[in-house]
Parts: sequence; C-alpha cells; structure tokens
Amino acid sequence: MKWIDLRSDTVTEPTPEMREAMARAEVGDDVYAEDPTVNRLQEMAAERMGMEAALFVPSGTMGNLGAVLAHCDWGDEVIVGDRSHTYINEAGGISVLGGVHTFAVRNLPDGTMSLEEIESAIRPDNPHFPISKLICLENTHNRCGGAFLTPEYTRQVAELARQHGLKLHIDGARIFNAAVAQGVEAARLVEGADSVTFCLSKGLCAPVGSLICGSKDFIHRALRMRKLLGGGMRQAGVIAAAGIVALETMVHRLAEDHRRAQRLAGCLAGLPAVELETARPPTNMVYFRLRHGGISAEEFLAATLQRGIRISPPRAGTYRLVLHYWIDDEALNRVENAFKEIFGHA
Repeated sequence: MKWIDLRSDTVTEPTPEMREAMARAEVGDDVYAEDPTVNRLQEMAAERMGMEAALFVPSGTMGNLGAVLAHCDWGDEVIVGDRSHTYINEAGGISVLGGVHTFAVRNLPDGTMSLEEIESAIRPDNPHFPISKLICLENTHNRCGGAFLTPEYTRQVAELARQHGLKLHIDGARIFNAAVAQGVEAARLVEGADSVTFCLSKGLCAPVGSLICGSKDFIHRALRMRKLLGGGMRQAGVIAAAGIVALETMVHRLAEDHRRAQRLAGCLAGLPAVELETARPPTNMVYFRLRHGGISAEEFLAATLQRGIRISPPRAGTYRLVLHYWIDDEALNRVENAFKEIFGHA
C-alpha cells in the first residue's frame, strides 16, 4: 500500500532532479568557505530575500537559534508570539544555550501580534528588567492555521522596532508559501527586518537545510554561532545542490498545495462530524476538530491508518493536515473518499 502522509510537509522527499544534482554537485570544505555549491546557494538565498548575505545551516531550529544568539547578549530579552515555533517547539534553546529571556505576547488568530501589545512588552531602561533586544515574527504561522503576514504588517513592526532600538527577526520557515499566497516576492515580506530564516526541507522538498539571511556583519556573527552550535559542515554542497534546485523549481508550484488544501477543506466542511478551524485555508494547512458525540480520536486515527493515511494525533483536540508536493490529486481523492467513509459510519 502506498502511504499518504499528511502529518507535515517535512516528510517530503527530494525530487529526481534534486537527486541528480546532489550526485554531480561540485564540493569543497564549507568551513573554509570553499564549497562552491554552498556559496552559490547562499548567494541565491540572499538575493531572494533582498539581503546582503546568507548562511546555510542544517535546520530551521538552528537557524532561528543562531539568529537570536547573533542578535542578543546573555540576559537580553526577545519578544515572541505565545504560539510561535521559537517559543514552543525549539526546546527553549535561546534560553538554555544563550541565556536569552523571552517575553511572550498573545498571537491573534491571523498570526499577528497587536502592535500595542508588542510596544507594551518593550522594557524601560531599568536595572530590574532584562534588556529588550529583539522582536520575532513567524511567517507563515504554523499554529495559527498557516496564516501569512502581510508586507504592511511586517513594515509596521519593523518601524516599531527601529523606534525603540530593537532588531527584528522573522522565522520564515514557510515564507515562500506566504509569498505565493499573496502574489508577491518573498523579499517584500522581510522589508525592514534585520534577519530571516527559511527552510528548504518543507514545501520546497529539499532533504535537509535552512538559510539565515541578513547583513554581512550579522551573518559574520551568525557564522560564529553556527560553529558554536556544531553546525559547521564540510562537503555540504552535496545537500546544498538540492536546495538550489528547490529555489529554482519548487517555489511557484506551492500554489498547487494551497489549492488542494482549500479543496480538502471544502470536502471536510460538508461532513457533519467535522468542525473546520478556517473555512478557507490561507496556505497549505487544514485545521479541524471532531464534533462531540461522534467518532473518538483513537477510532479516527486507527481508521485513517487502515486506509493508508498518516495523520498526526490531535493537539488540544485540533488536527492538522498538511498538503505538499507528494500529495497529488489522485492522493487527495483517496483522502476525501476515506474521510467520507469514516465519518459516514461515525
């Protein structure tokens, strides 16, 4: 049985073109900055984000951690959303490894934080308080239904940061989804930001890797953080080659994932046992809950597995389905038919 995996877009496998590029990649020692394929990927990433420089790192978590450590000193404070990946899903790394304190501000359903609440979180100059140093945004916002932040909102936060002498970092793990959904270039979504990270290994299908982008001085500091965190790689061009193919070929097709997410949401909306979190998913994620009195979570997950469909267990009663390159229309037909069968017997 061919499995259909809706747990995350991290389950994507490299495309045949990526595998070929990896096999013939020209390599060198990246710790010496001598890997030509890594250097080319970094140049491409910086250009895509409209920034001076970029740094290839093994993961998005290391990218965010390295960026925060490059911006902050021991005892500084970062303002983050209370539903953000950096705050919830990165093992507290900025505090454990960097001594950086967090001030969590409420995320609104659209992934934003109120400008007023951000400003109220900025500490006055008082020796009793940590020093406010950095604001972090997430685009798209995973726990807010895959919502995207607009260029206008990001510019407003950037201006607020400048007014108070803070820096702005964007966790752009899926920023190309945000760009495609809005019909803009990704660089527009980071205007005014001091740094951004984005992942190659989610919807872009590369097997591994993320990029940190920013000014040359910032990337120089981030390089030191990468070394500190054990992220210095040697002949990394073998994996960077897949990232180049990802940037060249996989960005615009993300619209297909968004279309299929909306189609799947439309199917679920017609099932009485299901309650959608968002009727029209903004990007590639569909969030829903099971109505009380119907099928249990255990029964539902068992029924999907029996039909060759992998779904993550619910988080606080909410399920997430993620569309990606390896979920085509045929697979989506199977998913929709399976859900109709399952809930038809609920």
